[in-house]
Amino acid sequence: MVFFFFPHSIPSGGAAGFTILLNHFFGLPYGLAFWFVNVLFLGFALNHFGKRWTFRTILSVFTISTTLNVVSFYMSIPHINLFFDILFGSILFGAGIGLQIRAGASSGGMVILALMISSYKKWSPGKTLMGVNMLIFILTSVVIDYKIIIYAIICQIISAFIIDYMNGLSLSTVVGFTLRKK
Repeated sequence: MVFFFFPHSIPSGGAAGFTILLNHFFGLPYGLAFWFVNVLFLGFALNHFGKRWTFRTILSVFTISTTLNVVSFYMSIPHINLFFDILFGSILFGAGIGLQIRAGASSGGMVILALMISSYKKWSPGKTLMGVNMLIFILTSVVIDYKIIIYAIICQIISAFIIDYMNGLSLSTVVGFTLRKK
């Protein structure tokens, strides 16, 4: 997020969108803002997924928050190319979320809400996450720049495919259609 999305103010997800907004309005460091956003969702996770899953997610949120603080404070972040950053960042983001879900945890934030909804509705986690994040993308684009919503949607589409693929869904399920044999 720090290397590929935050330099362009692109939210990779809902919690990242709120993180960018808290940084924009109040100057909160990214890591602190990310932790602050996740506290509420961790309470929901404890109730819905149990102690073990929530503990793993807390470790993940702590690691992400610490990394965000260290990287954004101590390292200068090169901007290679906006579209390269979106593509490469989305692939890494989707792979990271996909691995966390397979390991029985999440990166926190809206992933928790999306997993709760997808478990009840039997929807794919990637598509559910994309739907949940749309409102935050709209808010971020209204506050910072309208172009952000386009970049965020591209990021979500790519990462949703990666998340679903890594969790064993076939490409036809991820895309949302199946080819019929005659």
